[in-house]
Amino acid sequence: MIGHELGGRYEIIERIGGGGMALVYKAHDLLLGRNVAVKVLRQQFVHDEEFIRRFRREAQSAASLSHPNVVSIYDVGQEDEIHYIVMEYVEGHNLNEIIKERAPLQVDEAVRIASQICDALDHAHHNQIIHRDIKPHNILIGRNGRVKVTDFGIARAVTSTTITQTGSVIGSVHYFSPEHAKGVVTGEKSDLYSLGIVLYQMLTARLPFLGESPISVALKHLQEEFEEPREVNPLIPQSVENIILKSMRKNPQERYQSAKEMLHDLETCLLPERRNEKKIDFNDIDDEDRTRVIPAIKPQHIGASPVRSRPAPADHDEDQDDRPAPAAKPKKTWGKPALWIGLTLLLLLAMAGLAMYVNHKLVVPNVTVPSVLNKTEADARKELSDLGLEVDPQVIREYKPDVKEGYVYEQSKPADTVVKKGSIIQLSVGAAKPLKKMPDLRGSSYEEAVRSLKDLGFKENNIKKNEEFSDESVNKVISQDPGANTEQDPDMAQVTLTVSKGPKQVKMPNLIDLTQEKAVQKLRANGFTTDPTIEQEASYTVERGKVIKQFPYDPGMDANPGDKIVLTISSGYPSDSLKYTFNLPVAPEFEGQNSKISIEYSDARTSGQTKVWGTKTINSTQVFPIELVLSPTMNGIVTVKRDGQIFDTYTVTYEDAKNGTVPAATLPDNSFGDPGMQDYNGDGNGVDGATTGIDNPGDGKVNKHDFPGKGKKKDN
Repeated sequence: MIGHELGGRYEIIERIGGGGMALVYKAHDLLLGRNVAVKVLRQQFVHDEEFIRRFRREAQSAASLSHPNVVSIYDVGQEDEIHYIVMEYVEGHNLNEIIKERAPLQVDEAVRIASQICDALDHAHHNQIIHRDIKPHNILIGRNGRVKVTDFGIARAVTSTTITQTGSVIGSVHYFSPEHAKGVVTGEKSDLYSLGIVLYQMLTARLPFLGESPISVALKHLQEEFEEPREVNPLIPQSVENIILKSMRKNPQERYQSAKEMLHDLETCLLPERRNEKKIDFNDIDDEDRTRVIPAIKPQHIGASPVRSRPAPADHDEDQDDRPAPAAKPKKTWGKPALWIGLTLLLLLAMAGLAMYVNHKLVVPNVTVPSVLNKTEADARKELSDLGLEVDPQVIREYKPDVKEGYVYEQSKPADTVVKKGSIIQLSVGAAKPLKKMPDLRGSSYEEAVRSLKDLGFKENNIKKNEEFSDESVNKVISQDPGANTEQDPDMAQVTLTVSKGPKQVKMPNLIDLTQEKAVQKLRANGFTTDPTIEQEASYTVERGKVIKQFPYDPGMDANPGDKIVLTISSGYPSDSLKYTFNLPVAPEFEGQNSKISIEYSDARTSGQTKVWGTKTINSTQVFPIELVLSPTMNGIVTVKRDGQIFDTYTVTYEDAKNGTVPAATLPDNSFGDPGMQDYNGDGNGVDGATTGIDNPGDGKVNKHDFPGKGKKKDN
């Protein structure tokens, strides 16, 4: 059932109780967004048509009740073979749990609870609804102290079949009224009798009638008197005892005539002028159900048997034959006296046996109660049993710090008290230390978890914090030891809370200038778990297919393994870029002698920064092709250094390269000779390098040193 949506509306959360006829679950009303209690009929009754019909009718009748002390019924329904009743959900405990935990209750608290129950019964009786199963199990106490009576009308749905199959009626036998035990029709006064027993139990921590079987308890309701409450608990005021005595009269006519009458008594019984009122007195009325001792019938006189007279002999007739009459047989005169003597002896023996039996039953020997304190429960039971004393089946079990589990720390009759053989002694036995259920702390912050544990009594010094990487937010509890719902001793339990310190951090590698494939491989090798997002972008500075940018982490930064990384891959030069090869002529200082030549350039790829193209050692004039990339906003510049000194600088504009109008590079006019001229043959004349060629010997003819080989040159 857990997790099932009953009727498409009530989501079953957990089981919170149950009885012989039904199971009770906590559920959430998805329509109204509130928690409710759902009572589901046990499967063995789903085919009992009469039961189902009465079950529904009574549930509908109970739903008509509207009172602050009555658990409201919201809905009645059926899903397939599941019959259910939806009721108000009460946060708190039932009265049976409270009685077990701390009875006897304070008088004012017990009277307050009984008053609210009685108020609920008064409302129900005015609506012609008899509860018939008032007991602590059906009384809920909310967190605010308000009393709620539940299971109205359900008891009426019990058939003869359910009595034998479920034991639900038998289970409530301790709270039966005498008329209920007899099986006759019960009414309002039966509820008041049961309420009297509940009040008795709250104030004395025991039930008025106990027995070895339900039948024996039911007979005690009919025939025996209970121990009066003030004899068990002298702190009970006389006015409160009077209420119990009156509500528990075996004759319904002697009880309260209505719940309203009993409620008035409960509301006024603790007033100062009433607390010590006179004990209520009842005139015993002959009742056919009352147990009576019938005296034995004793014979008043046993006389001799009367002797029958014989008829007188007839007169002798003279004419009769003179023959002698036959002799009469002698009669046995000892038979009848012996019979009567035997019967008399038998009767006397029977009377003597009866007298001895009655004397044995009526004359009960006295027994001195021994001290069984600080003994195990088994030893105490044996010792009391050996003396002819009975142990109350309802043993009080309570944890005491200074009492070992299973040892007796209190007995209802003090040691050396003289009681009748067969008297009942109630034992109080040390119970195991109550354990606390570990709450589910997962999802809460560490501070909230510690606070919850301390509220349950766990020692802060026994709470250990363990941090681990996880996908949960920082400081959130991700696991606990011991686990949720396990029972622990708050004083001794060692608790470990594992707290998230966030996802595990990894270092971001440098992916710039790597190919896309190598960049992805490097991310995975460094612990990243998700593939990066790839974006394309044109670039002058990064080769096509290589990483230009990485986002959002720079190299060396800490990152989460699951974070999404964005890689920007170069798509090559922009579409408006130009590639241009600039042919650069370079000559040594003196023909035939070595000169160290250094060539530098800047273009769109260098963003205006000068880069070294290369360094050469030459002894003759050479032409070097310089590859330039130009953009509309960035020209190309080529600088030549010879032996460490700037030899010349050339500028290639984007427009000239685009239009094909870039001037050809030539050696300066002072290529040969002194500054301003270059003199290849050393005669000091030099060559005008501003023409279209270079004539090394200065003869005006084209030779191997002419550049660019057009064969035209002015000869100086």
